Amino acid sequence: MTLTRNEALALLSDSISARRRRGAKRLRALADPTTAAQVRTALERELMDKRTWETQYQLIMALGMTGSRGDVELLKELALQPRSATMVNTALGYAIVRLGRDVDNDPAPTLWCLRQDVELLADGALRAVAMLRLHFPDTAVDAVLDYAEANFHDLNHKSLAYWPAVAAAGWTGPRVRAFLTRCSQDSRQYIAEAATDALNGRYSKGVSVL
Repeated sequence: MTLTRNEALALLSDSISARRRRGAKRLRALADPTTAAQVRTALERELMDKRTWETQYQLIMALGMTGSRGDVELLKELALQPRSATMVNTALGYAIVRLGRDVDNDPAPTLWCLRQDVELLADGALRAVAMLRLHFPDTAVDAVLDYAEANFHDLNHKSLAYWPAVAAAGWTGPRVRAFLTRCSQDSRQYIAEAATDALNGRYSKGVSVL
C-alpha cells in the first residue's frame, strides 16, 4: 500500500527503525517541501543511534529532496564527521549538491565535496551531478575529471569514473572527449557503455541512485 504524506510523516516517530525508514523513503519520493522541517527533526533524532545508518541514509536523501539551502550547514557538518557506516556519506554528498547550489549549474557544492577527499561523499556528489544533468564551466569540469582520473583504476570506488562519464553527456571540449574515449575502451562494461552514450550526446539509461 502506498503511504500518504501524513502516513509517512507519522512513521518518522515509529519505535521501529524499519518503519521510520519506510516513511523516509516515501517522503523522499514525494519531494514535498512542506515536510522538510519534520524530516530534519527526524534526522537529528535518528543521528543519536549509530546502529540505524540505513534509516539515516534515507532521511538524508529525503531532506535532499525536500529541504533548502538552510539545511546545507548541517549536512556539511555531518560530512566532516568520521563514521563506520560510510554509505551515509553517499547520501550526504547527494543532498549537499541538490540543496547547496546558488544557481542550477553552480559547481561549488560538488567541488566542496571533492575537496574533502572522502570517496563516498564524492560518489554521492557526482551521482547528483549526473542525475541533475548539471552543465559546469570548463574549470569545474576539469576539477571533476581530475578527480575521476585520479581514481580511475580503483576498483573499490568504481563509480568515481562512472558518474562523471554519465554527466559528461552534457559537457564539451577536447578533454571531455578524451576522457570519454578512454572510458569507452574500459573493460568494465557499465563504464564503457555510459561513455559511449555520452560521446553520442546521450545520458546513460543506467543512471540510478539507492
